[in-house]
Amino acid sequence: MKNNDFKVKFWGVRGSYPVACKDFLDYGGNTSCIEVTAGSHRIILDGGTGIIPLGDKIYQEHISSADNVFDRTPMKVTVLLSHVHQDHIQGLNFFKPINILTTQFSLFGYSGFDSNLDETLSELIYGKSFPLNLYDITADCSINDITEADVLILNEENERPVVKRIFEADDIKPKDNEVVISFMKSNSHPNFGVMCFKISYKNKNIVYATDTECFYGGSKKLELFAKDTDLLIHDSQYTTEDYLSNIAPKQGFGHSTFNMAYDCAIAANVKKLAFFHFDPSYNDKKLTNIENFFKNKNENCFFAKEGMEICI
Repeated sequence: MKNNDFKVKFWGVRGSYPVACKDFLDYGGNTSCIEVTAGSHRIILDGGTGIIPLGDKIYQEHISSADNVFDRTPMKVTVLLSHVHQDHIQGLNFFKPINILTTQFSLFGYSGFDSNLDETLSELIYGKSFPLNLYDITADCSINDITEADVLILNEENERPVVKRIFEADDIKPKDNEVVISFMKSNSHPNFGVMCFKISYKNKNIVYATDTECFYGGSKKLELFAKDTDLLIHDSQYTTEDYLSNIAPKQGFGHSTFNMAYDCAIAANVKKLAFFHFDPSYNDKKLTNIENFFKNKNENCFFAKEGMEICI
């Protein structure tokens, strides 16, 4: 990775559950996972099934770095979990780098439960539901809870991201080659809300807002958080018709419509909008029709697809 790179790559763009069918290949069937590279830092947003092929890629890079096991370049990743619902954590067990002794694995996230994040993950995806326990992971693993009063600072001076409490506006602005990650809690997603992320690097930033449902009059807190951002990645699970269905309405499910995402982007004056977290029943034909509608409306918005890479 070049020291001035700031890129986003989509590895999983579905919500709720993964799909494997020929009619879903264009957009992809894996659940939520995005890779962000900022300078020399690799940041992974959520651990849905998309994190599995991403882990395979990182693992192959590691293997190719040297013949001797101890001469290989260690894998170093920072993972951010928006929340612990199944479609955002179901790939973590199969992320190959966590099974390598020299991997430095730093995970930050929001549990929403009375227990800490490590205890919650241990109960949900290890132990009773998996052959291994969380503490059987061989990587150098650090699991941390975060709040919207915190920022993460990634730099070359510290081995791991540094957690710092916000006291003034300058605390969320990167200095020199720093990467600064700030947080916003959205309370619209059942049962305990979800954390949105802003990643800032070299006067540019991206906002990741999955599993959020807009309110009447717009989500003002999110609009302020994403104000003037270079890229807003916004939950877009439903069409308005499905959201307001007389048979099976989706109001209160904690997800946005495509129109909600678009309205938030316009209100926040973002430079680009990525629609994300699609309903698993929406096939390529349906998503293409919706995408064409919004592209004709505004050339600065697009639908996320697996394998798509964006330079910020």
